Amino acid sequence: MNVTTTIETWPLHKPFRISRRECNSVETLMVCLSKNGITGRGEASGINYKGETVATMKRDIEHFFSTPISNLTRSALLELMPPGGARCALDCALWDLEAKTNGTHVFVDRKPNIQTAFTLSLDTPEKMAANAIAAANQPVLKLKLGGTHAIECVRAVRAARPDAKIIVDANEALSFDDLKIVAPLLHNAGVALIEQPLSRDADAALIGYKSPVLLCADESCMTRHDLPNLIGRYGAINIKLEKTGGLTEALLLAEDAQIHGFELMVGCMLGTSLAMAPAMLIAAQCSFVDLDGPLLLAQDRAYGISYDEGNMDYPHPTLWG
Repeated sequence: MNVTTTIETWPLHKPFRISRRECNSVETLMVCLSKNGITGRGEASGINYKGETVATMKRDIEHFFSTPISNLTRSALLELMPPGGARCALDCALWDLEAKTNGTHVFVDRKPNIQTAFTLSLDTPEKMAANAIAAANQPVLKLKLGGTHAIECVRAVRAARPDAKIIVDANEALSFDDLKIVAPLLHNAGVALIEQPLSRDADAALIGYKSPVLLCADESCMTRHDLPNLIGRYGAINIKLEKTGGLTEALLLAEDAQIHGFELMVGCMLGTSLAMAPAMLIAAQCSFVDLDGPLLLAQDRAYGISYDEGNMDYPHPTLWG
């Protein structure tokens, strides 16, 4: 098996801001695995809050293959490499390679279109309201929030888009005292979900707290091994392939999470349709879907996913799967 890694830069349509950073482009690592003249592809941009970059992922993959591997499988990969962006790109490339080798399609049982949220990056209430109006064709909006003006931003967007389903993502920016004040107000504004309100190191404070809005673990939930610590703190988890280290672990996490009674959300890092496509296999099980990465780019890959008023259609086989 031969491996190649390519670092790519994708400009964004407009600056993207969350509570801890701002960016104008996203760097991705594309991994190609070739065997017997057939090539499978995967993509990852890395978990920035874990210190991952495309350079560290490229290094980790090159180190992994510095020792010859005769028959790499997805199940073996789970044991040989830790979760993160490098394993994600490899795992998704193995899925693609397996499908092409067997002449099958990953999306055998085609479901109706999947509806994704559209993300509004952190800004002033006025600008977020204007961006919500500009996204009038998007029925589900995900608002990035910080500690300052959080309620004002939500109220402004709600006034601008009374028709929209709204979820919010604090990216660890709130304190527990903030949350106790903000959550009832978000409930009154019709918010359906709050992602990762507290720091992943501080969410033990949520034990016993009865939030009026469904709380969803994101940064606090990497793999299925994190689930025991989330019981009694969150009612939902956000599954991201980069965190789980690929689709193989993501499917296992989804199964275990449902056994424990968690609602499911599938999310993404910034990236192209090549990164979103594998996550669509999780989406059919989820109450909330956030796979809008390509909509935030100035340009997507060829044969990218089709988006129509928030509805996603499965990708062309040329792209993945």
